[in-house]
Formats: sequence, structure tokens, C-alpha cells
Amino acid sequence: MGANTQSMIFTIYGDYIRHYGSKVWIGSLIQLLKEFGHNEQGVRVAVSRMVKQGWLQSERQGAKSFYSLTPRGVDRMDEAGDRIFKFEEHAWDGKWRMLLYKIPEEQRQVRDELRKELLWSGFGSFSASCWISPNPLEKRVDALIEKYEIDDYVDFFEGVYKSEKNDQLVEKSWPLDDIQEKYEAFIIQYSRSFIAHQSLMYRNEMSDAECFVIRTKLVHEYRKFLFIDPGLPKELLPPNWNGNEAMLLFKQYYKLLAEPASRFFEHVFKQDNDMCQKEEAYDASDHPLIVKE
Repeated sequence: MGANTQSMIFTIYGDYIRHYGSKVWIGSLIQLLKEFGHNEQGVRVAVSRMVKQGWLQSERQGAKSFYSLTPRGVDRMDEAGDRIFKFEEHAWDGKWRMLLYKIPEEQRQVRDELRKELLWSGFGSFSASCWISPNPLEKRVDALIEKYEIDDYVDFFEGVYKSEKNDQLVEKSWPLDDIQEKYEAFIIQYSRSFIAHQSLMYRNEMSDAECFVIRTKLVHEYRKFLFIDPGLPKELLPPNWNGNEAMLLFKQYYKLLAEPASRFFEHVFKQDNDMCQKEEAYDASDHPLIVKE
């Protein structure tokens, strides 16, 4: 339950709390998580773990404890928001970015963390310690080099693949067939429930709380694609790429639930929190920000 609770807290921060000042009273968070079957002790343990991991910071106001995103947490939220839009079709500049590294064995933990970060950012690998991406990730790479202090161990290139067999290079570097299968499973499952919920909402037979739970679970599932979909440009995707269909379904479903779900969140949130103004740029019908643990 612990890891699952923490993962759900990330989703709620990204999809809701981030847009209301990024700070919430622990009591409100407990009440929100109860909608998914998480108990108070589990929420408190998960929040404590997130503080130790550097995602959240605590603040006392009288007898109450409030938790807000750390600068690291905010940065990851913003980065995740940028990442999800890679699922939109975008054109390729024809260049490949290649990262090579040779990190000493005594810094194995840094090497393992770097691999996770590169996968999260959409890099693929077809040989040991060689990572490639067709997307302009120079700023992201610079940030990782600075974060892990590995400038002496890394070489970063930008160039053209002279073999001109880009499809084969993609095939060697990313498991697109597996990703397609996961998208297909998402489409099958959520297209059925979307039609059912659309009908129920038309007849006013769904509560705000139910919409909150369904929307949050929808985001929770869809955000998993951030860990596996590299966000390749359209020129490098197979012609039958079903990631576009999944994205369209997600957008429509999210928009259907957005207003009543936000209404429920605000009802819980405003009872014991200073109601911050929503960020003007945020539109409830848009993508949520999705965060990686």
C-alpha cells in the first residue's frame, strides 16, 4: 500500500494541488486519499517518505501541518508537463543527440540514477553507455551533468545518422511494439468506461466525488506512459502508431470529468486551506502535470 499511496499523492499534487499554491493541509490530503481506500496512517507514512526524498517540505501553522512542493518537486512537475506534450505529433529536425559516458565503478549509484533519468527523458539505448534521442534535449542533458557532477565522464554529440536507416535505429533503441500493446490495452479499457460515464453524466447520475476518483485514476494510468514512451517525432513513428488515439481518448475523458472533479477537490481543499487563486495559465480541460517518482 505504501508505494501505491505515495504514487497517488504524486498524481494529486500534479493534477490539483500544484494549481492551488502547491501547499495542502495534511488533513485535507488524508480526506482526499480516503476516496481511494488509503488510510490515515498510510498517507502520513507516505508523506514522511516524500519529505525525506526531497519532494515535499513541511510547515507548521499552529497545531496544523502543511506540506508543499520543494523547488525540486516543482521543477519535476514542470518538466513532466513539458514531457507529456511530446506525445503530440511534432516534426523532426533530422538530427540525433548522442550521449556517451564512462562513470567509475565507485560511482555506480550515480550511473544507475543517470540511466533512470535518461529513460524518463526519452533517451533510448542500443549499446552499453550509449544513449540517443531525436529530440532537442540539450538543456536537459546539461542539467543532468550539473546535477550529478559528471562533466569529466560524459561526451555529448549532435549529428546525422549516415546509414540513413533511421527506422532500424529506432527499432534497436526502443521497444515500440511493447509500447503499442500497452496503448492498445489503455484504449480498450478506457474507451468502454468513457462511453458509460458519458451516458451517466448526461443523466446527472454521477457525483462530484465519483468524478474526482475516476479522473484521478485516469491521470494515474495515463502518466505511466511517461516512463515508456520516448515521445518520438512523427517521422520516426510507425504509420499505425496508436499513441495518438490514446492521447485523444485521454483528452476527451479528462475534459468530461474536469469540472465536477475540480469542484469536489475545491470543496475539500477550501475547508482548511487558504484558497489560492488558480494559475491563470491553467485550464481544467488541458493536460494535467504528471510527475515521476
